[in-house]
Amino acid sequence: MLACLIGWDDMINLTAADVLRLLSLDDCIAAVEDAFAAHGRGEVETGVLSAHAAGGAFHIKTSILGSYFGAKANANFPSNPEQRGLPAIQGVMLLFDAHDGRPLAVIDSIELTALRTAAATAVAAKHLAPGDARNVTIVGCGKQGRVHLDAVTRVLPLRRAFAFDSDRERARSFARDMSERLAMPVVALESLDAPDTDVWITCTPSGTAFLRREHVKPGALVAAVGADNPSKSEITPELMAASRVVTDVTVQCVEIGDLRHAIAAGAMRREDVVAQLGEVVAGQRKVRRSDDDIVVFDSTGAGFQDTAAAAVIYEHA
Repeated sequence: MLACLIGWDDMINLTAADVLRLLSLDDCIAAVEDAFAAHGRGEVETGVLSAHAAGGAFHIKTSILGSYFGAKANANFPSNPEQRGLPAIQGVMLLFDAHDGRPLAVIDSIELTALRTAAATAVAAKHLAPGDARNVTIVGCGKQGRVHLDAVTRVLPLRRAFAFDSDRERARSFARDMSERLAMPVVALESLDAPDTDVWITCTPSGTAFLRREHVKPGALVAAVGADNPSKSEITPELMAASRVVTDVTVQCVEIGDLRHAIAAGAMRREDVVAQLGEVVAGQRKVRRSDDDIVVFDSTGAGFQDTAAAAVIYEHA
């Protein structure tokens, strides 16, 4: 419909169902890993614009990646599922030819966002998790939690997973479903004090930091996914300060990630960030100094992740 209204006859319009049909999780992980490497080599331009509304927020993330320009406009309203029966995250992805400016595709962003976010965490786990990682704890058992657990099983030889959610029944349902789906034990937790875990993945809309230093054992990786605007926070400043912090895009994390809160609390400076993930993937930075180092990946979501995923979808279409 949009293509007809504007007159761009060659532009294609792809639904959420099209995204699931055209973009496998494995392909998304591979594309996002390549995009991080390109970012680490300085071959990517990326940016973000945010605006807040009552009960939610909007952001537009852009990038030029290879021969594509992408711009994703997303709305994030955490109360939507319960109050309105709508998805928490809704939006559209626009893909252009970066050489001549032709609009190529309009893509529903719901499934794209879930896949590329989990793919970024999988890339971080592949490059930052301890070498003997065998178990993971998912905090936040919604859609993102499910895709994240699926994604990290593809890059780590996991044997067991734990699940925690403020809604205990949701955690139990998550554990039942994902145990069956992945043929791996997934155990619902009553608190965050229980697990002896190698990898933590936090994907919640929390506005208050909840993962503390005493929760995380030496050597573990924490992938902090939920904080993508200034009002969100998952990782306490004390845990951030005690860790080797890797960002997806440092300039974003300073403004909207858990790094923002650590800096505001005086626990860290921007200069304390060890690396951006792209620098690690490109082989330019080494993060761990010893096996006991805790590593935090501050993931705010980068435009080049969206463009990488959209390019695969478009090319398969």
